[in-house]
Amino acid sequence: MIVYRIAPQWQVELTQVEEALANAPFMECGATQEKSLGWVPPRGDEHGAMVESVGGQWILRFMVESKVLPGSVLNRRVKEKAERIEKETGRKPGKKESKELKEEAKLDLLPMAFTKQGSMWVWIDREARTIVFDTSSQGHADEVVSLLVEYLPGLSVSLLYTETSPQVAMSHWLSTQEPPVGFTVDRECELKSADESKAVVRYSRHPLDIEEVQAHIAAGKLPTKLALTWDDRVSLMLTEGLQIKKVSFLDTVFEGTKADDGGFDTDVAIATGELSKLIPDLIEALGGESDGIGASAAQAIPASSGPSGPVLAAAAPVPPRGKDVAGRAITGPATAPADTDPDSAPF
Repeated sequence: MIVYRIAPQWQVELTQVEEALANAPFMECGATQEKSLGWVPPRGDEHGAMVESVGGQWILRFMVESKVLPGSVLNRRVKEKAERIEKETGRKPGKKESKELKEEAKLDLLPMAFTKQGSMWVWIDREARTIVFDTSSQGHADEVVSLLVEYLPGLSVSLLYTETSPQVAMSHWLSTQEPPVGFTVDRECELKSADESKAVVRYSRHPLDIEEVQAHIAAGKLPTKLALTWDDRVSLMLTEGLQIKKVSFLDTVFEGTKADDGGFDTDVAIATGELSKLIPDLIEALGGESDGIGASAAQAIPASSGPSGPVLAAAAPVPPRGKDVAGRAITGPATAPADTDPDSAPF
């Protein structure tokens, strides 16, 4: 999951969002169409609403379909066309003509290509002013953000940043063996060297409260992933980019519910109910919300010393929210979101 912050001035009704997204419905690719994207009813009902409200939480579902056209197949068709021209005219196609042949070959093959579909769940929490995307790819999330901004008048969002970067915080938790309040460190992490060697050490189903892990951090390896459990209710994997992966609800979440209580509304209510508490606690564990990107662990400096060792603080200046380190506005890329399994979505 990736979390964005909604600007406070955005105030709309559910019907307005429904009408806006109804103007961009998903339609399957045409014969020569390489990619198609749009919105589908979250419940999966044909001609259903494009936005569902469950307990005041708005749920959307973004769908993308793309044609699978292997490069080797395309190149073979281009080669066949070029050889035909050379045989008929006695000359080889030039650079410009070769480019045109490639486009022709693509149009020839697209009607016969297989298609693949993928979806992304989107959760809008108006009270908390957050939009949560069911993806761990920043580029995929940015693309859908761009579409939402285009179709929802007045919508303004920015990436959520924290005072302490996740990498700095994870380094501190592992080196001091003191996880933040409300969290426990689980048995999985990845450490990566910041030098030219790019050495990587991965622990899976292994205790992390050992001197070996501390030694790796002391030697300059930085955490890029760390498994955590929140309040004995939700397990997750935190990444250096503040992405939340492998979200899993533990048995305590379902205590008091019946086996036949499943269904869209129940699943959404449980998931959003837990995550709406987890996200603020995670932000607090990372020093609270910031207006920019926290420094990396390599840029961190000891701010003070406590009973458990040095407390890390961000040392480098940060760019304004909504921009990258070069000050450029964050916009969606040209690539389409990768396939995801809707049944495994966290909400």
